[in-house]
Amino acid sequence: MQAEFWLEKWEKGETGFHLDVAHPLLERNWPRLGLAPGSAVFVPLCGKSHDLDHLNRLGHSVTGIELSPLAIEQYFAERHLTPRVTEVSGMPALGVEGLRLIAGDFFRLKPGDLEPIAAVYDRASLIAMPPAMQADYTRQLRDLIPGDAPILLITLDYDPAEMQGPPFATPLSRIQELYADRFDIHLLEELDALDDNPALRKRGLTGLMETAWHLVPR
Repeated sequence: MQAEFWLEKWEKGETGFHLDVAHPLLERNWPRLGLAPGSAVFVPLCGKSHDLDHLNRLGHSVTGIELSPLAIEQYFAERHLTPRVTEVSGMPALGVEGLRLIAGDFFRLKPGDLEPIAAVYDRASLIAMPPAMQADYTRQLRDLIPGDAPILLITLDYDPAEMQGPPFATPLSRIQELYADRFDIHLLEELDALDDNPALRKRGLTGLMETAWHLVPR
């Protein structure tokens, strides 16, 4: 996937992946990670998600990164917030107390750019990556977070013969290929998501499962 693809999606407002509320799989399953209030959470490819607000309301210090500067500008504008601007690895970082959003390429982050991360929330990152890029994504993520940081991962699965991603079908077998060497993978919740995604049905899907996974470091 080229960066221009996602930048154009935001410019055109073609953001059907954006929810107007916090994701229910996050709300129901985040407590299973057992994090203390104040723990630092990393949200890659965060867009302008209401999930950021939910995590912040739980008392977490939240850092996100998003390729589209427009998405980050909209996040703060829609909440009538005036962020301070700093820089992380040459990328602008907009922040208010308890929240920092970096505008730039996830793959430009370096170890040490983030405060010590207690957990990762990945709702729209791994499934946004074509299979050919997913291994690079997971390697980069591992380099950025401590070895004891768990991940709440939300994925989609469908028959890839019916639709070409994004979002990309990411079944358990693929998650195991990417993460099983370092994490124990626990199914938290699985639901039929086709009725909630009419745009994907129009693209040809006849079945769609959305799943929350708890990746527990060994």
